[in-house]
Amino acid sequence: MTIVRPALGLLRLVALLLAVALAAFTLLRLSPVDPVAAYLGPGIARLLPEQRAALEAAWGLDQPAAVQFWRWLGHVLSGDLGWSTSHNAPVAAVIAERGGATLRLALPALVLSGLLGFALGLMAGAREGGRLDRAVRLYAYVLAATPTFWLAIVALAVFSVGLGWAPLCCSGPIGVTPDAVTLGQTLAHLALPLTVLTLFGTAQVTLHTRAKVAEVMRSDHALFAFAQGASRRDVAWRHGARAALTPALTILCASIGEILGGTILAEEVFAYPGLGRATVEAGVGGDVPLLLALTLLAAALVAGGNWAADRLYPHVDPRLRAGEGPA
Repeated sequence: MTIVRPALGLLRLVALLLAVALAAFTLLRLSPVDPVAAYLGPGIARLLPEQRAALEAAWGLDQPAAVQFWRWLGHVLSGDLGWSTSHNAPVAAVIAERGGATLRLALPALVLSGLLGFALGLMAGAREGGRLDRAVRLYAYVLAATPTFWLAIVALAVFSVGLGWAPLCCSGPIGVTPDAVTLGQTLAHLALPLTVLTLFGTAQVTLHTRAKVAEVMRSDHALFAFAQGASRRDVAWRHGARAALTPALTILCASIGEILGGTILAEEVFAYPGLGRATVEAGVGGDVPLLLALTLLAAALVAGGNWAADRLYPHVDPRLRAGEGPA
């Protein structure tokens, strides 16, 4: 069983990525964006029919859709992700260049949103029905209904344009080469988009943690602890926090996709040069190889997050660790 389960998990991951790739390729084929026209821009008006045919043949666009898909998949399996027409560079190089900026933004946002959401949910659930509980729920509900791009625009207008506390855009000062940007400048340009993404990912963890802690606070063993003289804080921390940690971890790992989606919008609003902005540029420019590679990367990250959550469960809840043996 210890060998079969990882093998089945790997097969499910391969099947998932194949299905995602096929769905993304089909949607791109149905898109009204013409890759040749998007690549040439105004120059498409001077393109002769035979020149267009030669360009389509060089890109493989003259082949049937099925042939294009399997040819692209074969190249991916051999390690070649293709050529990005919107960046005029290999797709792997574009992902490597932009991936670091996105990682600096998305990973801290995921961790901070999980910690903040868990802390707020724990405090609200421990005081179910109180003022703090009502305030936290209102905050979470409003935040869950707020679009990321709107929150980013408001933050930009208030803190950058109005108060001047944060830079307007980019990952560093305009006109400064990336190797000359200091750590302080990097953090200053990262602070506002990181705050927006952190707030964006907090709501779901807060609400689920609050519900689980409130359930524990109404349970019989909590009542027994109260009878022994324990305070609500002690019961919430000793019993509620551990009971809520597993579902909070599940929600946090499942929200990787939402964080990535929020990263795309936040990077576009703040002109932050990461994979999110590259996705928008590739979509506008009809850059099929880059879009397919980014779609597969996002699917792999979401699946990896769920796999990581499964591996962490036994360390969070000893009962699950004890149950691993017979499985």
